[in-house]
Amino acid sequence: MRILLAEDDVETAGYLARGLGELGHVVLFAGNGEDGLHLGATETVDVLVLDRMLPRIDGISVLRRLRLAGVATPALILTALGRIEDRVAGLDAGADDYLVKPFAFSELVARLNALARRAVPAQAVTRIDVGAVSMNLLTREVTRSGVPVPLQPREFRLLEELMRNADRFVTRTMLLERVWDFHFDPQTKIVETHMSRLRSKLNYGGLPDVIETVRGSGYRMIER
Repeated sequence: MRILLAEDDVETAGYLARGLGELGHVVLFAGNGEDGLHLGATETVDVLVLDRMLPRIDGISVLRRLRLAGVATPALILTALGRIEDRVAGLDAGADDYLVKPFAFSELVARLNALARRAVPAQAVTRIDVGAVSMNLLTREVTRSGVPVPLQPREFRLLEELMRNADRFVTRTMLLERVWDFHFDPQTKIVETHMSRLRSKLNYGGLPDVIETVRGSGYRMIER
């Protein structure tokens, strides 16, 4: 799953992100309500995990704004407030579940899996197409003009991020966070090296490049 985690406690967020990452999930992190609102409105995710007491914009307000914007992604509210009225406020704002801190990580995972299963099947994305490049998220297969493109797992994740954001640039920093789970600059050319390998496979046989690079902006898929 792709999970948006909006949590201002760095220790809690790091613990949850590591645990979910070890289970194979992709975690997009926001440390405040403004960033959570932006990511929730612009990124494709399977589940929202929102802390109720976020700075700048609280989690309930973030969820309410997303629902008004038409975002129907299942949402779970995390809170230290266990009163009935607090739970009702979250559910009234559009939450699908509510988990009171402290909680067991295993319970959080079980609840997230339940929310993902309850999501409307028609909204589930199993295939992404950008021009002649097609990606099957279930079989993990990529083709260009019907010809298979064999990719390593990290190359697949790199291409997935580009294809999911085909209408906008994806920066090097964003790729380090989402593909490698690096929240610092490793001072290596890891992104550039993998991007070069990905390009060579997608453009094999002299095909036109489908990845645009703009210095200072990042990378973007081109429909070819």
